[in-house]
Formats: sequence, structure tokens, C-alpha cells
Amino acid sequence: MDLDENEYDKARRVRMPDDEWDPLLQAAKVMHPTGRSPRGRVIREFVRWYLRRPGAKLPARPDVGPWSVEPTE
Repeated sequence: MDLDENEYDKARRVRMPDDEWDPLLQAAKVMHPTGRSPRGRVIREFVRWYLRRPGAKLPARPDVGPWSVEPTE
């Protein structure tokens, strides 16, 4: 099920550390530079794959970038 870019999904809450959530947005923007929610798009693609929906594929990942480095404390 592909959503029209003009449709809005119901907002969901996901608990994730900032040191993963923020870099996820950076990486997602590399793969999906246009659209209103690149991070949401990646999450939806992953969920569809995880649920084994027909035709769903594991989302492609960007090349190594600043998001690939483990944060230092």
C-alpha cells in the first residue's frame, strides 16, 4: 500500500535514543531527498518487509556516513 504524498498517516510514537533517531533522519534524507518524511518512509518500508507483505523489500541503506559512527560520550 503506497500512500499519496499528500495524505497524512496517524501520528505514532516510537521510543528511540536521540543518538539513533537524529542520525536516522540524516541517513534517510540521503536515500530519500524529497518528500515530507524520509525517516517515516524508511520505517514504513521496514515494517512492510518485516510483516512479509507481498512485494515488500528491505529498505536500501545509504553508504557509510557520519551516522555510521558510534557516538562518543
